[in-house]
Amino acid sequence: MSFELPLLLALGALVIILALVLSPYMKDALSLRIPLGPPGGVPFAPPLKIGFLITALRFLEFGGVFLLFAAAAGPFSLSARQVWLNRGADIIFVLDVSPSMAALDMGNRSRFNAARHLVYAFAANRPSDAAGLVAVGKSAALLLPPTVDRGAFFDRLESLRLGELGDGTALGMGLGAAALHIKDSQAPRRIVVLITDGENNAGAVHPETAAEVLAGLGASLWVIGVGSGGEALIDYEDPVTGSRRVGTFDSRFDHESLRAVARAGGGVYIPALSADAFALAFSRIDEKEITVGRAGTITKTIDRKAPFLIAGALLILAARCIRRRVLGSFL
Repeated sequence: MSFELPLLLALGALVIILALVLSPYMKDALSLRIPLGPPGGVPFAPPLKIGFLITALRFLEFGGVFLLFAAAAGPFSLSARQVWLNRGADIIFVLDVSPSMAALDMGNRSRFNAARHLVYAFAANRPSDAAGLVAVGKSAALLLPPTVDRGAFFDRLESLRLGELGDGTALGMGLGAAALHIKDSQAPRRIVVLITDGENNAGAVHPETAAEVLAGLGASLWVIGVGSGGEALIDYEDPVTGSRRVGTFDSRFDHESLRAVARAGGGVYIPALSADAFALAFSRIDEKEITVGRAGTITKTIDRKAPFLIAGALLILAARCIRRRVLGSFL
């Protein structure tokens, strides 16, 4: 909060201070004390103690006057918003949401929650890039096209639930959805990141065919195969029935099939067998897919006079009403 005329605010404070200091002396100098009551009798006294009330009313009035001085001094605040002067990359994350992603072998997180955490951090560290989201299960769906609105992206990522697209892994459909929504992009770089723990077992599109389409569009393809292999604990709540499934399952899958998908798209396959390897996969993508963003700042001035005017007027009005209603019989 700043003021256009800070000297006027200081002048208002000085006037109020002088008024508070000098008011008792001015009252005595301009008043004539006449005792009321019979000679030699008990002096007249009001039926209530009004000394404190009068002092409080004086402070209310002086406070209101000071707030009016503050409004006249031109209070304002500045709001700054960052804008990007050039376009970054368009990145679409194709995230496997099949129930097997509930496996608890990524440190203290499931594969799914670890993936969401890493995608969140990656997008947060690259604000000039537009991020989109495709979910893969028995079918695939574009949840959010590439956008620089991080609030919308993070909200949709947070609301994503395992199993909401059925039990299956339609990798080709997921890559095809990404290709469909990235083909008309005018971004200098177009990137697709597939995160899965299994092989393609659903959908009408072969993942290698979809990967070839991405290569033809000039998009970079990264495939991350997540999972430690062997038996893994799983804790999963079915979004349809609400039933909870807890147990172990054999999480082995064919890494070579995912490597073939990456190769068909001219991309890179990264196995993430642990939480550390999973994080390093995202670090590698960040290092290789460098984009340079030029930013500027738009500053907006917001007038703040209204609250001071309203508060000052209300204080003065309240003091006057109390004087009239309560003290009208005495003053």
